[in-house]
Amino acid sequence: MAILEKINSPEDLRILKKEVLPQLANEIREKIIETVSHTGGHLAPSLGCVELAIAVHYVFNTPEDKIVWDVGHQAYTHKILTGRKDKFFTLRQLNGISGFTRRDESIYDPFGAGHSSTAISAALGLATARDLKKEDYRVVCVIGDGSITGGMAYEGLNNVGHLGTDLLVILNDNEMFISHRVGAIAGYLTRILTLGLVKRFEKKVENFLRRLHFVGLIILRIAKRFKVLFFPGMLFEELGFSYLGPIDGHDLNLLIETLERLKYFHRPVLLHITTKKGKGFPLAEKEPTKFHGVDPFDLTTGKLLNQNNRLTYSQFFGQTLTRLAREDKRICAITAAMSVGTGLSMFAEEFPDRFFDVGIAEQHAVTFAAGLAAGGMRPVCAIYSTFLQRALDQIIHDVALQSLPVIFAIDRAGIVGEDGPTHQGVFDLTYLRMIPNLVVMAPADENELQHMLYTAFTLDLPIAIRYPRSKIMGVALDEKFTSLPLGKGEVLTEGKDLLIIAIGNMVYPAVESAKRLSKENIYATVVNARFLKPLDEILIKGILKKLSRPLIVTIEENVISGGLGSAVREIFTKEKVEILSLGLPDKFIEQGKLEQIREKYGLSVEKIVQNIKEFVK
Repeated sequence: MAILEKINSPEDLRILKKEVLPQLANEIREKIIETVSHTGGHLAPSLGCVELAIAVHYVFNTPEDKIVWDVGHQAYTHKILTGRKDKFFTLRQLNGISGFTRRDESIYDPFGAGHSSTAISAALGLATARDLKKEDYRVVCVIGDGSITGGMAYEGLNNVGHLGTDLLVILNDNEMFISHRVGAIAGYLTRILTLGLVKRFEKKVENFLRRLHFVGLIILRIAKRFKVLFFPGMLFEELGFSYLGPIDGHDLNLLIETLERLKYFHRPVLLHITTKKGKGFPLAEKEPTKFHGVDPFDLTTGKLLNQNNRLTYSQFFGQTLTRLAREDKRICAITAAMSVGTGLSMFAEEFPDRFFDVGIAEQHAVTFAAGLAAGGMRPVCAIYSTFLQRALDQIIHDVALQSLPVIFAIDRAGIVGEDGPTHQGVFDLTYLRMIPNLVVMAPADENELQHMLYTAFTLDLPIAIRYPRSKIMGVALDEKFTSLPLGKGEVLTEGKDLLIIAIGNMVYPAVESAKRLSKENIYATVVNARFLKPLDEILIKGILKKLSRPLIVTIEENVISGGLGSAVREIFTKEKVEILSLGLPDKFIEQGKLEQIREKYGLSVEKIVQNIKEFVK
């Protein structure tokens, strides 16, 4: 990698001749593909952004000029070019570099990301701070076509246009096709637009028509509506932006030429580029969805490494929901741009009229589900735990307050591993437990998951069911669905020395811990809570009376604050009961493998046993 070896900062990049930049792009692609095949990560999006990242750093004076990447999963080239090349092999690993942008990782990351649709608002904030402080630098925001479907993006666009702030938004459209307008003609038109000739001409025509009073204004309205047929940027123009493009996002010369001219535009500008997801890696180009976010894989075949043949919880959930929907025509499924990730592909194929992918719009998804429920349907909102946080107000105000029977299938709950603090699903038990009217469950395995999902449809209440990112346990499945008694836990083992209460994917580690403790003459009763809300107080108090000492241990893959441990403590505010709460601390949990994170925070079986032994003594 002769060229890339010389690049340790954007300053090194900017002294290169333009003729060698395509070779640099090839070398960067090779490095990204090789690294992600070992570490996993967001491969296809970053491969589509290589030329864009090179062009942006080639033209703008970073880090003085600020580049804000939406989500951050397209920023691998950005990381390689900004001093993190030699650490790139640690991508998404414990103590390594993040898969997203982070302020504490580099001065070239002016704003951290992980969730989508935030970049325009953040960039506007940076640009406004610049203007208030009378400073002089450019702010560039890069946002993908998926992220711009989020309502927050439009809120940001609207505010930028209203303020008229000097800000460049680059819309990266990677819909796996090149627009028919990309090519020589589009490039020529963009050159004219950046020279300002068309804008000046449009303004003269508009001023002329306005002078014609009534007739002129009618013609002007018709002309603007007619323009929509030919100019895809009309929406952005109406929001107050100068719209340019679309242009080929893989044409480095055109990108650099366009950006160099846009440096001198001091108003809101939206540059529309088109790119190909997975560019340069045939397997990713062919299956961009599969390689959007991928685990370690074989470079030749694309086959995932170290995988067993079990379904994921997401896939099992999707299959179960499809089975139930065959019998109940009221069942609908809603997802926010994650139909594959949430396991709903089968449902979507079998019941296309009852499946709704609303785009990256979690708030809308929840209120839309509430409306469906109010209309007599039984909607299931399948959303990752970390993204459901974005719709907390809608859960409270639109669902729970009206006690509408919406089912929340909360995917990726608990520790998700290498995606790190922006994606760890460790807050949902806490923020859901505080909401009145809402039932909160978590299955110990897939068999319990299918029964919980069936139970949810028997209750005329808002229901939340959280389950992990991992593969299913491989337990035997009951042939028939069973309705679980609301708020009732399950005793798994009996012992006289202490009570262990676990929920969700901590139930099996709790049982294993009890077995190991019994070998050291410490005998525990283990309860699978099943329900966090309502919690089985009668069962817990009944068991406590039988123990030799009032000792309780709670185990959850959630922050301790407000979760299972807090719920149990609230039962015994007046009694003298000693409680050890095992869970995650009051901090954002870093990236790393699931086993590493559990070990570090005391949730591995070995650490659970050690902590309980110390507690008992």
